Amino acid sequence: MNDRKSALLSAIIKEHVETGNTVASKTIVDNHNFKLSPATIRNEMVVLEKEGFIYQPYTSAGRIPTEKGWKFYIENFLKDIELSNKQKGFLEGLLKEKGLTKESVVKKVAKGLAELSKDAVFIGFSPDNFYYTGLSNLFRQPEFQKIDLVQHISEVVDHLDEVVKNIFKQIKEYDGAKILIGEENPFGKDCSSIVTSYCLEGEETGVIGVLGPMRMNYEDNQAMMKYIKKLFSNL
Repeated sequence: MNDRKSALLSAIIKEHVETGNTVASKTIVDNHNFKLSPATIRNEMVVLEKEGFIYQPYTSAGRIPTEKGWKFYIENFLKDIELSNKQKGFLEGLLKEKGLTKESVVKKVAKGLAELSKDAVFIGFSPDNFYYTGLSNLFRQPEFQKIDLVQHISEVVDHLDEVVKNIFKQIKEYDGAKILIGEENPFGKDCSSIVTSYCLEGEETGVIGVLGPMRMNYEDNQAMMKYIKKLFSNL
């Protein structure tokens, strides 16, 4: 993909993440400094669609990224950012309550992570011991207004024990923060998850992950998962 098309795809994805809406050529012209005519932008969008990076969900709509488009963005544009001091302070504050068991602390952090990310969070303390929170965040997203998608996610949650066991089988792959998107995501091809392993002193290795639509904030969520892993290592 040439530089102009890849920059255009990045702009489409950033607009879609921010608004949740389809992205029209006029939006790109108004909000991004491409110095190209609307007609040229439209032509490039047609090419990106033919190549499978974006699609038009219904007639007369703008475009949104496909799974292929999201993967290209993650592989080529995703930045390894630091959390803000405010975000770090919020997460660190969750660890300061006295008298809690380690499992209770981890659950408390998961709730805080769900609050920050506006996505769902799941934890596997072991293959047979898991916890999740923030599903209401997931169902508020516009992508999950489709009844069939809600039913699918609900079915996955009902079988979360199987999903967590499968994740534990791959736990060595999650030393960093692993992004699982579309067909790779055990929660369903219409979602994404970011998973990492963690280890508390004297405890078995566990996994923690954030689950959201493909239109999640990957940079922030990846940074949060990496920071959580670091905090847990000091418990």
